[in-house]
Order: sequence, then structure tokens, then C-alpha cells
Amino acid sequence: MKGRESFFGRQDLIAQLDELWAKRVPSLVTCRGRRRVGKSTLIEEFARRSDAAFIKLDGLRPKEGLTDADERLFFAEKLEAQVKGRVAPPGNWYEAFTRLGRCIDDRRRTVVLLDEISWMAYYSPSFPEVLKSAWDDVFKKHRKLILVLCGSVSHWITKNIIENSAYVGRRSLDMVVPELPLKECVKFWGGKAAHIDAREIIDVLSVTGGIPRYLEEINPSLPAEENIRRLCFAPRSLLRMEFDDMFNDVVTAKQKFAAKVLRALVDGPKSGAEVSKALGVESGGDVTSALSTLRESGFLAEECTRNPETGEPARERRFRLRDNYTRFYLKFIEPYKDVIDEGAFLFSSLSELEGIDAVMGLAFENLVVNNYREILPLLHLTGTLITAAGPYRRRAAKSARGKPGVQVDLMLQTRRSIWLVEVKRKKEIGREIETEIERKVNALSRPEGVSSKTALVYDGHLSPLVASDGYFDAIIPFRRLLNLP
Repeated sequence: MKGRESFFGRQDLIAQLDELWAKRVPSLVTCRGRRRVGKSTLIEEFARRSDAAFIKLDGLRPKEGLTDADERLFFAEKLEAQVKGRVAPPGNWYEAFTRLGRCIDDRRRTVVLLDEISWMAYYSPSFPEVLKSAWDDVFKKHRKLILVLCGSVSHWITKNIIENSAYVGRRSLDMVVPELPLKECVKFWGGKAAHIDAREIIDVLSVTGGIPRYLEEINPSLPAEENIRRLCFAPRSLLRMEFDDMFNDVVTAKQKFAAKVLRALVDGPKSGAEVSKALGVESGGDVTSALSTLRESGFLAEECTRNPETGEPARERRFRLRDNYTRFYLKFIEPYKDVIDEGAFLFSSLSELEGIDAVMGLAFENLVVNNYREILPLLHLTGTLITAAGPYRRRAAKSARGKPGVQVDLMLQTRRSIWLVEVKRKKEIGREIETEIERKVNALSRPEGVSSKTALVYDGHLSPLVASDGYFDAIIPFRRLLNLP
């Protein structure tokens, strides 16, 4: 089994899986994450590094006319292609799993990946219970086995496996595969990364996020605008077509309503009540369900902050569109998709797209917030307990004497400090940034014994006066997060 040349990072996840080999019993693992984030590749790479036998079985994508029998037949065909001997079509899923069990060689380590498991189970409501029985009766007998249940429909795995009482005490590990860290994303540019302007990389990441499958399509020899043009604005291009495929896979019910929820969040975070108001529907119900599904599927993040003045959890929970590709698609690809498909969407520069600066600014903030853990060492917070992390907003009080409104791009809270992190992408950044953050510091009270600290994460030309003033406790050029010199 050969390794992939474009496999980067994931050492922490591979280490978690590797620890399972030390057990004297087999392991059942759930693996969740956004489509294209590299879940299957991770499991395959882990098997390769473990020198383990690897069997991958995936479901057929559901569509009209398919049946459960078709799914089982596909299962048998995939299994037969990877093992010796013929595998007859099973009459039911228990029989299918029994035949899989017979193909496991107990003399060596074996990793079995049941991929896109929600597709496999789509036509069989009893699938989770049958799989549980097969684990107890068949798979538990194979001591050197790691069985991985994987899929992009994270809420299906959560509902049917993780929250299913039948699986209590059976799962060894639940693994959520995130986007690649920024320093790993840069590796897709190879040796050219050190010789191009950081903004070229930032522009591409603002569209793709840290999604390996998208980054694999980058041509390092081309400028950012040309890579974005090829990926997004050419007929049948990957990111022109990706949204519908991804969205239909992840959101298996009420796709149109869930898409409306995403559009309500495209220009900035909102609470559930604010989303309901924007859509003109009642709070709760469908909105709550859609927000939960979209969060589970990796589209959204629920901002997790505490009131810095009391230490209590923030009363208003807000949802942020964390997926950079989705925001870019909804703003700049979807409105023009018919023209794009005709090959007529032509422009000489991204700057011609109306509102591009605001969207790229939000995307830049997203990259920093999604990767805040990479900032911690630069703030000397490695090993420090972070009690809350995320954007923070307090509305202005209605009374004249009330507290003013305040919005912080990224707030990091520990027991002894509150870090206000300003995230700025601007061609020229001058001393006005100090006034801006000082207003926020003054607007926030803090408990006794807690210090306020400030940091700036930026891309652009920073005035030397800002550095010499010594106002900020930390100034971090974004290229440091990219691990560029």
C-alpha cells in the first residue's frame, strides 16, 4: 500500500489510532468530518503506516431506483475485489457482515473501513442494530481488528451510533477530522511557497479553507487569481459543482430550508433568533434543527465564549459560517452559475467582483479563528487552560447610561487573563488600530485578578510606529501562522 504524496499533517490523529493497537481486544472507531476533508485518506494512511491489511467498503450514493439489495450487492462486489475468492450477494446485512468477518486474517493487523456508512444504511432502518449484533457476534472475535465507521453525514453517525444506547461501552474512539492547520496547507505549494507573497496563499485559502481535496488542485506555478478562476469560474470546475454535491450528501432532509439558513449567515454570525427573524419564521423548530445539522456537518461553528465580566457562559449563542468555500460559493459562484456554465463569466481581476474585499476580510478572520490554537504558542499560552475561545459580541444597552456595544474578532480567556485579538487584513495598517482596540478594552470590565492583554494578527503593511509604540502585547504577521520566513 503506497502513501499519498499530498498527505500532510494529521500526526495527532494517527497517534490516537496507533494507540489502539496496544489493546488486547479489537476496536470500534467512529470517524466524522466535512466532505473532502480527508477522512478516508487518513484511515488508509494509518493502515499503511501500521503495515496492516486494509479493506475499504463504501455505500452507493442513494438515488431513485436503488434498493437495499443494491447496497448489499455493491458491498459484496467491493469485498470480492479486495479478498481472495468469490463473495456471493448477501440476503441481509447480518449475512454481509458475517462474510466480511470470514475475510479477516487473524494473523495480522487489519483495518476495515465502512465508508459513507449513512449511504450503506440508507434503505435499512435496522442497519445500526444489525451492525451492533455483528460487532458482538463476529468482529469482536478478531483481536487485531480496527473497524472504522466513517461518513460525511456526521449527524447520522451521531444519532445512530454515538447516541445509540446499544453501542454504549463498545466504541473505543470517536474522531472528528478537522480542516488542515495553516502550516500544513502551505505544503501544497511545495518549495514555491517560500518565494511567493503570502497574500497569494491567503487568497486561495480564503476560498478553499484547509480542505485537502481542494488544495490538491492548486497549481503552485500559477498566481492566486488564476487558481481561483480555474477552480471556481470555469464550466464544470470542481468548486463550481461541489456545493450541490456536498450539500445533498450532508443535508439529507429539507435541503432548501437549510440552504436558506446558510444564506442568512453569509454576512456574519447570528443567533438562532436572528436567523429566524431574517427568514421570517418562528424561532425554534426547523431553524434549531437546521442549525444543529449544519454545525454537525462542519458548515457552522457555535461560538463558545464566556462573559468576560462575570466568567459565566454568554447568554446569547451565535452561529458562524465557518466554511470558507461555502461563503465564497454563496456570494460569488451561485449568483452567476448559469453564466459560468456558458463559459461567459470573464473578469481580469478578483477586485472586479462587487463586495470581494468584505468577503475576503471575513474569510481572513475565519482562517484565524478556526486556527486559533496555532496562535497560542505565540502568546505564550501553550499548556495554559483556555476557558473560552471565539469571537465575542455585546450589544449596546438601550438606556443612555448603559454599556456600549463591543465586538472582538477573537477573545481568548484563561483564569488570569483576557486576550483581545484583533484580526486585520488591510493594505496599510496604521496607528488607528491602537485606538480601535483600546476602545474595546475600555468597554469591557474584568473581574478582580484578571488582566487584559491585546494582540494583533494581520496581513498587510504595518506602520513601524505601531511596532515601536509597544501598545500590543503581541503582534503576529499572518505569514508566521503559515510557517513562512
